[in-house]
Amino acid sequence: AFKVALFFGLFQGIMPFLGWAAGIRFESYITSIDHWIAFFLLSFIGSKMIFDAREDDKQVSYDTRGTNDLNNKELIVLSIATSIDALAIGVSFAFLNIDILPICLSIGVITFLMCFIGVLIGKKIGNVFKSYAQIAGGIILILIGLNILNEHTGIISNLF
Repeated sequence: AFKVALFFGLFQGIMPFLGWAAGIRFESYITSIDHWIAFFLLSFIGSKMIFDAREDDKQVSYDTRGTNDLNNKELIVLSIATSIDALAIGVSFAFLNIDILPICLSIGVITFLMCFIGVLIGKKIGNVFKSYAQIAGGIILILIGLNILNEHTGIISNLF
């Protein structure tokens, strides 16, 4: 729980700062593609989670001591994918006359706490739902990616 919360909290706190630092200079480049990057990364990871859950021999296993084999590379990719929009928000902070550090610290701490609690809850009920939880997580990641894409392009809204 601590490891997951640390990765997500750290990236959610750092990305707005990086966006703020990039500021006006890179605004057109970042805001024009951030939603596509987030969509592809989240869809890829979500699809992989669904595929892995469907294969019996590749399911994530948890031992009774509460440790698990979390891959740092996957955590970094997930952390970046879910915080790319925070990078773009950080760019918009460059136009405002605000103190960026308290904002980034608040975002990081809140994300850390929510992820920590979420992992603990998931650990308690994870064995009950087994691969269904992993499939649901994959679907949620894909839906988050679609939502980010739709918010920036309206591509889905225009279909209906």
